[in-house]
Amino acid sequence: MSATIDIIAGARPNFVKIAPIIAAIKARSAAGGPLNFRLIHTGQHYDRQMSAVFFSQLGIPDPDHNLEVGSGTQAEQTAAIMTRYEKLVLAVPPACTLVVGDVTSTMATAIVAQKLGVPVAHVEAGIRSGDWTMPEEINRLLTDAITNWFFTTSVGAGANLRQSGVEAARIFFVGNTMIDTLLASMDRLQPPDFWQTHQLAPKNYLVTTLHRPANVDEEGQFFSLLKTIDRGAQGLPVIFPVHPRTKKTLDKIAGQLNSIKFVGPLAYLEFNYLVKNAKAVITDSGGITEEATVMGVPCLTLRDSTERPETVTIGTNEILGTDPANLAGALERVLAGKWKKGGIPDKWDGQAGTRIVAHLERLV
Repeated sequence: MSATIDIIAGARPNFVKIAPIIAAIKARSAAGGPLNFRLIHTGQHYDRQMSAVFFSQLGIPDPDHNLEVGSGTQAEQTAAIMTRYEKLVLAVPPACTLVVGDVTSTMATAIVAQKLGVPVAHVEAGIRSGDWTMPEEINRLLTDAITNWFFTTSVGAGANLRQSGVEAARIFFVGNTMIDTLLASMDRLQPPDFWQTHQLAPKNYLVTTLHRPANVDEEGQFFSLLKTIDRGAQGLPVIFPVHPRTKKTLDKIAGQLNSIKFVGPLAYLEFNYLVKNAKAVITDSGGITEEATVMGVPCLTLRDSTERPETVTIGTNEILGTDPANLAGALERVLAGKWKKGGIPDKWDGQAGTRIVAHLERLV
């Protein structure tokens, strides 16, 4: 007898994380496995073109349902996701709701499922930054407070859960599905269309991504960071994929920057080609620190904390804070070839999705 799992995806990082789980369920089902899935796209990231590109590049099937939530405040998005997902669960209850990561969709659908008596499985459970100003941290805490089965990317994440009172029997250290996708895609990575236009060459440019409020909401801070990056690049091109909303702010300073090249949002294969071949990455994203670690690329994180400490203790990442003065010295070390080499955390081996499905077959 088969059991149907709802797999929830709401934002681009979710797509990267669900792809290996879907592939593993399909492989096991073809071999007579007991699970199938219903893919729910909440529409939290509502750029249809970018979503479609990610689905195509990662081999994700079309969603069974798209809740088409779109933009709004945190509360508006949460409410819309909850009311629309509730209707689906009431009509056809799944055997389990599987959520990934730490976006609004993760938290909202977990609440709905649990209130309707559907067990919740959380992939990437237990990670903590300790920074309650980050919406993602609130989403993690709330989701893990009502999760039944916890799939973790690190030993530290499991320790966080046990300290909060979760029984060890409900915690499964499986590895990192984001790295599954990266490793499976490595031979398909492809240069973006501006590779020649900007005269890029391997290990002869930098990549930066910035989106956190502490870095981009206040123009003075944002511009100070960009000017520091521009000077610290020592003439190397710096590729900065920006959201159209952010570009309006950047237009005010573009003429003052010689090295930074602003480009539009990139698809998965193109972006990771850039990272793989970069001299270094400057970011405030958590997921990119994981990908850079596996690809052995120096990573400079402009945050005061991280929910992925293994990228620092084991990998190529360093936490610099948001003071531009710290960034200047770090860039000097990178360009002088004095950055640490780093290693790859345990179980970041491309098999996390397979491990998760093996546990789900037993649990569900």
